[in-house]
Amino acid sequence: MQFGDPLSVSSPSDTQLVIERAFVAPPHLVYACYTQPSLIRRWLTGPDGWTMPVCIYDARVGGGYRFEWHGPSNGFLAVDGNITSIEAIRYIDAQEQFDAGEMGPPYRSHLEFRLKDHGTLVVNSFTYELMAHRDFVVSTGMAEGMEFSFRSLDRLLAEEQE
Repeated sequence: MQFGDPLSVSSPSDTQLVIERAFVAPPHLVYACYTQPSLIRRWLTGPDGWTMPVCIYDARVGGGYRFEWHGPSNGFLAVDGNITSIEAIRYIDAQEQFDAGEMGPPYRSHLEFRLKDHGTLVVNSFTYELMAHRDFVVSTGMAEGMEFSFRSLDRLLAEEQE
């Protein structure tokens, strides 16, 4: 994997999905872009025409986050997370769920920020209760949507390092 290349997706087990993506920035900056609402709002915006009016992140054990996106034709999507374990610039472990169960029951999201060469490799492991839940999430185009946002994150990281 090269820095800035599209993400990679693997399924190491029937209930797990692993997304990897490299960024040309140090782990502390990538981590900040994942945990500071003022930075999150600049890259995790969704497709053109969508906004993120709610962006809350409390980066501590017992803390949590909520992101809400509003789009054309009354489009709406929201996700909540409860942080179960966290170590600044290394990892975040959380239990997540999309509103109204749109993406199924709660699942585990484990984010790692790994120093790699002159940048950061982000590894996001999702663990679902059932293989059918994992397969449904894959079928939604999740990876394509994530790569769209990651390209915005590439631009933000470049700006922050100027």
